[in-house]
Amino acid sequence: MRNDALGLFWRDEPPIKRTAAPKGKRTPPAPTWLSPDHLPGLAEATAFNVPMFTDDELILLGNGSRPGHMVFDIEIYKNYFLAAFKHVETGKVCYVESDLIGTIFLSKLQFILEKFTTIGFNSNGFDLPICAMALNGKTIDQMKEAVRRIIEVGENYREVLKSYKVKQPKGYNHIDLMEVAPLRASLKIYAGRMHAPRMQDLPFHPDTHLSVDQVTITRFYCINDLNNTLLMYNMLSQQLQLRMELGQQYNQDLRSKSDAQIAEYVISAEVAKLNGERATRPTITPGTAYRFKTPDYLNLFHSPLMQQALATVQNSMFIVADHGSIEMPAEVKELKITIGQTTYKMGIGGLHSTESRIAHVVGDDEKLYDVDAASFYPYIIMNQGLFPGHLGPNFLRVYKQLVDRRLAAKALGAKHKKEGDKVAAAYWNLIANSLKIVINGSYGKLGSKYSNLYAPDLLVQVTMSGQLSLLLLIEWLELNGIRVVSANTDGIVIKPRTNQIDAMNNIIKQWESVSHFEMEANEYKGLYSRDVNSYIAVKPDGTVKTKGAFANPWSNQDERSGWLSVNPSAQICVEAVEKLLTTGTPVAQTVRNCSDITKFVSVRAVKGGAVHVTEKSAPPPHKTKEELIQLAGYEPYFGGLWKFPDQEGMSCVSTDSAYDNAMKLLMVPAVSQYLGKAVRWYYATNQTGEMVYALSGNTVPKSTGAKPLMDLPTEGFPGDVDWDWYINEAEKQLAQIGYV
Repeated sequence: MRNDALGLFWRDEPPIKRTAAPKGKRTPPAPTWLSPDHLPGLAEATAFNVPMFTDDELILLGNGSRPGHMVFDIEIYKNYFLAAFKHVETGKVCYVESDLIGTIFLSKLQFILEKFTTIGFNSNGFDLPICAMALNGKTIDQMKEAVRRIIEVGENYREVLKSYKVKQPKGYNHIDLMEVAPLRASLKIYAGRMHAPRMQDLPFHPDTHLSVDQVTITRFYCINDLNNTLLMYNMLSQQLQLRMELGQQYNQDLRSKSDAQIAEYVISAEVAKLNGERATRPTITPGTAYRFKTPDYLNLFHSPLMQQALATVQNSMFIVADHGSIEMPAEVKELKITIGQTTYKMGIGGLHSTESRIAHVVGDDEKLYDVDAASFYPYIIMNQGLFPGHLGPNFLRVYKQLVDRRLAAKALGAKHKKEGDKVAAAYWNLIANSLKIVINGSYGKLGSKYSNLYAPDLLVQVTMSGQLSLLLLIEWLELNGIRVVSANTDGIVIKPRTNQIDAMNNIIKQWESVSHFEMEANEYKGLYSRDVNSYIAVKPDGTVKTKGAFANPWSNQDERSGWLSVNPSAQICVEAVEKLLTTGTPVAQTVRNCSDITKFVSVRAVKGGAVHVTEKSAPPPHKTKEELIQLAGYEPYFGGLWKFPDQEGMSCVSTDSAYDNAMKLLMVPAVSQYLGKAVRWYYATNQTGEMVYALSGNTVPKSTGAKPLMDLPTEGFPGDVDWDWYINEAEKQLAQIGYV
């Protein structure tokens, strides 16, 4: 009899799949933060305990020989304009704002912009254009409309200014930090990554007509944003110094440009000098196809497996997609190359092995080496004599000069360091690192159709040459019984027996001689991998190299710019795992002995904003469970079960489960606090509230048990930290890396 039979008959329904209750559609919290009486932090804002410039002090400083730097930000509402500034050197603040009838003290605004080095975030594309409109006598309504067009519509600020017959002022001494910072994010998220004392979102909707109290709060909020901009400026000091050094070399202001933008400018400008004209950006039609041109040494594969893999690459067509970059051919993308005990996959981003949840720990007769190719992509370009067709061979000439200059500066830096001359060593290291920006930044522009360096054929040639070169080395090692356990972009991890080390070194030397790469080796005593992009490697001296989910840049207090690259996520757990792997310290001991709350916090961007709900009202009145279940959107199935009509797989639940879920869905959030689009929290005991999306009411991922911490404590350590949560999370991470 069928398992859905009812007596002698059955219903023609699909088999029942019993699952957890469907999520359904939750009720979003009431937007109390949009109410006119919502006045967050009014008492603190009214007190306005901020060191201020007098006008006389400002004039005296601005007209002096060393006026200094001002971080700045603007706010614009329907009835209010504000430009706030904070002096980097003294910490004093000044601001220019509109009065009740919309008048702005323009001479003061112009004085500050002209006399000081100003620093902003997204200021070239937003703050300065709006200031230009103000200085050209445009009304607040006109400026507000311009903001709408730039932010909401996405129009280029130049076109917006042009429509108002306003020219962007030139000659300001200005730095925009947005392009300098890694991995594009909001200032709020960067603030969380930097462990800023305060994370605060815009207190009122941008379309609000501000009251007097709301103006007071907005002014104070803006000055907090200045603090976060200043914090970022200090964190990026080294990157800005490199850009100033490059700017002096090439007589250009490069302070507000990304690595890739700098590379594009320097290389295209130098090539233009040699060619006698600036090359125009090439137009390459989507659908254009390229073949990989095989360097001679890649015909040295021995195994039928790799000979076939090479043939697959050689016979493939690499096609330019609509977005301008190269689509990896399906036949290449689908290749799974197993050599020895390790499987590798190829892609536009480079060669990757496919390991997961695996630990490699050296035994008594084993070693573990991470072997990387130095300047991998630059050497491919130079070794093969590659250059964009529209730039000509002079590209290669300029590129080689940059590489040679960097290597010479790097050598001089090492020489002076050895001799004890710290000043000279620092200078030459600065030169070397600034040139590294240009060399490495250029590769990313090969696949950008908006770049003067655009050359998708070179992108194919470089990336495929790199991957096949590593596979050649892997094959040679494995054919000689030397195990390779991992590969990632420009290097491999080798696990030889001690009696194989000489053979390994000889094979690497032979490979270097035919490929013309130079390899650099680091020894590990353990490699613990969740996957190829997330791992912890332990070196013989007890230090660690981490990547991906286990990256912990906050452990490096000397190189804080690395903090800007990733959101903190309970970093104490990673630290506990590291200490267990390096010193044997139990994870519980590391967690419980830590009193730095920044190691316990997590930071997350929340689309539409997050709300912390602490209380909920009762569900709608109902006489029976079934009545509430149907109000929540369930439909009766059979056998006392319930389902959502739009739920795939006919997922069904019991009456009790459906009722419990209906209670959750229909309970309206009553007491809530709007947190913003960037949130920071730690996991606490006895947390009864929840963090939800403002627009949907759905729970923010990974926020169960989370307590908002938008302001870091000025002293002390929270007494409600959920130690067990962090210990359990560290133990989960140990399992993920194959330790357990």
